Amino acid sequence: MPNQNKPTLPLEEITPHILRYWKACQTDKKIVENLWNHYDTSHYGLGITKFKEICNEMGLLCTCKQNHLIESIHKAMVELRQAYPNAGNECVKTLYINEKPVTLSAGGSGLLVSMIYWPLTSTIKPFSGRIMWIQVWHSNCNPQLILTYYLDTIKKLGYITMVTQSNPGTENYGITNAHTMLRQMYDPALQGTLQHHWMWTKKNVKPEITWSQLQRRFTPGFETLLDEGVENGWYNSDNTLQVCAFSMIFHWVFTPWLQCELDRYQDRVNNTLKRPDHNKVLPHGVPNLIYESAEDFGALDFKVTVKQDAIDHVCNIYVKPNHPVFDLVPKPLNDLIQDCYDDLGHPPVTRQSIWTIYLDLYHSIQHSAQIPAIVDSLTDVTDSDEEPLPLLENQKDLFFHGDTDSTYYMGGIHSGHGLNASDHRQLDELAELDEPGADLLPTAPIIEEEGLVITGFSDEEDNDETYVW
Repeated sequence: MPNQNKPTLPLEEITPHILRYWKACQTDKKIVENLWNHYDTSHYGLGITKFKEICNEMGLLCTCKQNHLIESIHKAMVELRQAYPNAGNECVKTLYINEKPVTLSAGGSGLLVSMIYWPLTSTIKPFSGRIMWIQVWHSNCNPQLILTYYLDTIKKLGYITMVTQSNPGTENYGITNAHTMLRQMYDPALQGTLQHHWMWTKKNVKPEITWSQLQRRFTPGFETLLDEGVENGWYNSDNTLQVCAFSMIFHWVFTPWLQCELDRYQDRVNNTLKRPDHNKVLPHGVPNLIYESAEDFGALDFKVTVKQDAIDHVCNIYVKPNHPVFDLVPKPLNDLIQDCYDDLGHPPVTRQSIWTIYLDLYHSIQHSAQIPAIVDSLTDVTDSDEEPLPLLENQKDLFFHGDTDSTYYMGGIHSGHGLNASDHRQLDELAELDEPGADLLPTAPIIEEEGLVITGFSDEEDNDETYVW
């Protein structure tokens, strides 16, 4: 066990983990205990006193040391209320802890005219409830585009799940093919079996709940900001030029900022303790912690490690980097907007400045001699979504046993047959261990991480409410 007589390990090795546990609202004692899993305790030590010093250096101050008054937090609270008008008392506290002023440079990606429609794509881990990604773009139905979200995620993680699951839309064919290929590379016994489950008769409940919560929690404040541009006549959807070329200025300015806000929303949800529900067999805890340490919650971890070479191989097969779906703004228009943005002094984009930047760019480009030629070239752009990607041939559907009217297993453990005797012995050993997290073991029968037990789907969202919303 670590003690004060041992040297403290290099800070760069533990500060990312400290920040992660701090954002999950862990106590100082619990964070110190969790950090033992990230360094050699036989050579290094870390006590509460030294930990508090490190936190002070990182700016992670306790409430008393922040010395806030009503006057000092007034501006931040007004801005939070504008962005999240439906947030309750506990939510505002969490927002204040996690939300920091964000400034970033505009450009580089885009969004469909979002006063009417936001094409978002999200993926959820059913066991932990962790949001893997929420992406906004000008399309959510191109299989190559959706596949890149999946590949970018597993590149960061270094591993994949045993089985993926989605609604039966063709936009998911890329993920289905890529995931099946990766699983079969590392487990030849899976040859001939699709490692993806299609939700033909049941709703894909977890993502649907997450989408509904996003609409209720995140969307209202941002719709108000977008409506401001319409109400003031800054954006006119009836103007042919705006719908064509000038709407892309809106895409170019708003998307990086909106994606950043979605990333912060995802991070906040993943670090927020959900409301307990004794009717559920899934563990109760912070999604990120459940996802990263399944053993602490009485579950086995069935992640499959993948190498970068394998990911690159799949990417080369299914993704065309030069495909127009990856370009929101055609290159000639993108270059023109970038030049105008640089002429403005490269101003940072915030909630308060975003419409001003849009209008400045609009007026600059409106008088550009290049616009007529660029507008004409936009008529030649083809629909980047009209390129179907076929499923892998000669692949059987994922095996499962049981009928759809009763409880049945659906997962990738042992080719879909579920836990064997060895897995059950490991679970029994976990239950007997006297270590942090053992007190969180559920009394109901334990299921493995990558599997999913379906008894009867419900559209109730309250079951997945969190403490802070």
